[in-house]
Amino acid sequence: MLIKRQMVTLWEYLINFFTKGHQRSVQAKKNIIGSFLIKGCSILISLILVPLTINYINPAQYGIWLALSSMIAWISFFDIGFTHGLRNKFAAAKAKGDIKLANIYISTTYFYVGLIFLSLWILLLCVNQFISWHTLLNIPADMEGEVSRLAIVVVSYFCFQFIFRIIITILIADQKPAIGSLLDMMGQFFSLLIIYTLTKLSKGSLLELGLASCIAPAVILAVANFIFFKTKYKQFKPSIKFVKKEYAKDIMSLGVKFFILQIASIIQFESILFLIAHYFGTVQVTAYNIAYKYFFTLQMGFMILLTPLWSGVTDAYNSGDREWIKNAVKKYLLILVPFILLGIIMLAIAARVYDLWLGKNVVHIGDNISLLCFIFFTTGMFASIFISVINGIGALKIMLWVSVITTIIFFTFASLFIRKYNLGIEAILIASILANVGGYIIAPIQYYQIFIKKSKSAIWYK
Repeated sequence: MLIKRQMVTLWEYLINFFTKGHQRSVQAKKNIIGSFLIKGCSILISLILVPLTINYINPAQYGIWLALSSMIAWISFFDIGFTHGLRNKFAAAKAKGDIKLANIYISTTYFYVGLIFLSLWILLLCVNQFISWHTLLNIPADMEGEVSRLAIVVVSYFCFQFIFRIIITILIADQKPAIGSLLDMMGQFFSLLIIYTLTKLSKGSLLELGLASCIAPAVILAVANFIFFKTKYKQFKPSIKFVKKEYAKDIMSLGVKFFILQIASIIQFESILFLIAHYFGTVQVTAYNIAYKYFFTLQMGFMILLTPLWSGVTDAYNSGDREWIKNAVKKYLLILVPFILLGIIMLAIAARVYDLWLGKNVVHIGDNISLLCFIFFTTGMFASIFISVINGIGALKIMLWVSVITTIIFFTFASLFIRKYNLGIEAILIASILANVGGYIIAPIQYYQIFIKKSKSAIWYK
């Protein structure tokens, strides 16, 4: 009888936890639970894909696939911050109940992002035929044709998915990140099914791998756009009559700052795989990526919890509710502690997990790589709390300048450690950790100045 009463009490507590409190917080909690379930499936799919893909091709070819995808991801430069600007502008307009303004922001973003990436797609298809991929990626010359065709597939995917992913930005801005995560998970799942089918029906092919990995996510996003603008977001359906050039400038006034931050991030982190491939070979790309994916699951779990914070901060800041922001930061710092402890456990058992995951002696991953990946993601999770707040209020000027400086720091230290100290791929990870100083030192200082000290200096708010 006592156990039954305790179960009833626990159930009532859970119901109250997810149904009572500030509407903003209740919505965030519901999305967090949904995201945990969905992201859990995404993590599982991602982990299954690694050995499946390596066995379908081989570690060296897998490294080529990773390095090529990483390089082509640089085309996100050309987003020019539109989607990040939309996230804040749409959330602010909706918080104020201005439906027409929100519609203008959405329509204008779709128009200009579409124009940019369709033009870029045509340009890159023309440029691709002049690129010597075997020289750039340090691969055998006889793979030139296959990698060139793979580049066409990946370029096409990245260009069109940038247009289609605007719906994900809208969902996140509307504090519904769980639905966005579901769309991504569905794309991953269908890619997994296609790749598994390929392992049974064909020999390893980089081109077929590229098609399998790119087609399903793009189709899912395209269908999602059609469905959402026919139903839930019908009032926000993009229309040429709502495209306003002056509002493009409004989005970009904030978006350009995000764009520069994005450039710094992509230059730094997306170039890692290229640098490893160039200096140490594509097999080492695979080794690094496996350790990265292993510890990335830790960050992914934390980011599930953190995702609602950005848009929640935008809504709270525009509503004058600073206390909600301060309380949210305190809670996230407490939540971070068990993630760090879990990361220590993951580090201790990393070698065994790699063997169980991939099979023994498939790819050698040094203990130093695992340790540095753990440090990288731990500092990154801490930094992401404060960066989400800064992004949410749009006070980006300081982080903008810091990002430029830290990008220089990354390449300087990476080059120094590789050429002078011969550190191997550890050099690039150490340089990445040092270059992340803007997140784990500068962003917390800016947060303190704005929300705790309430500084009068305008620089912190720009």
